[in-house]
Amino acid sequence: MKPLLDTLRAGTGYLEKHSVDEARLNMEHLLAHVLGCRRLDLYLRFGEILQEVDLEKLRGLTKRRADGEPLQHLLGTVDFLGLELISDHRALIPRPETEYLCDLLIKRYGKSPPARVLDMATGSGCIGLTLASAWKDSQVILADISEEALDLARLNASRLGLERLQVLRSDLFEKISGTFDLVVSNLPYIPTGEIPSLSREVRRDPILALDGGADGLDMVRRFLADAPSRLAPGALIALEVGHDQGHLTASHASGLGYGAAEVKADLAGVERFVFADAPPVV
Repeated sequence: MKPLLDTLRAGTGYLEKHSVDEARLNMEHLLAHVLGCRRLDLYLRFGEILQEVDLEKLRGLTKRRADGEPLQHLLGTVDFLGLELISDHRALIPRPETEYLCDLLIKRYGKSPPARVLDMATGSGCIGLTLASAWKDSQVILADISEEALDLARLNASRLGLERLQVLRSDLFEKISGTFDLVVSNLPYIPTGEIPSLSREVRRDPILALDGGADGLDMVRRFLADAPSRLAPGALIALEVGHDQGHLTASHASGLGYGAAEVKADLAGVERFVFADAPPVV
């Protein structure tokens, strides 16, 4: 048996040797998970002697983290704008950039949320579920081509008490009917050739959710070409794209007749969000 602080230091060193970024923070999360407490509570328990059963569980999790398994998968959940979402191999890990996109949309609409919302390529459901939680009267549909991802989205919807949402399998707009006031999407946008150079953790995400074709914009171009028929007059599209794709995407949208295409930055100043109005009805 070892004191908590010694265990934390030893685990941090082990993760550092295996090139895990923010090794100390990772160990704190794993240790808090094993002990069933908040991470900050660890600082009040540094002298506590850990039981062997807890140490054994921690060793297993630390080894898996050192082997490149994402922290979010080991913890099983991720906090996303105040919602606790299940996170596993079935979909992209919800990320802070996408969280900020949801925050931008909620603030943009204020007290007048859109009536019908489509979360295309929903993955874990993080975007659609967050918007549905904020906009109680909006009809929100979650769509994805991956049945595994949709199973995860359904699970998250159930845990949040949002079973009223419609969840359906569709290759982009193939099975989508009706029109929407907001269509939001975080499509695959990684160029195929860059995927082997991604971090070990990101490569654990489904390849279907990563691979955007030769230049990363194959799915984005398809989306922009097909979306107008599913947009109500005055509707908005909101896209998350790669770090260098914002202005290319906005330019392409403008070329297709979308109105007022604009690029917005994330919290790191990276221009990765594209907002555009529906093309005018001819």
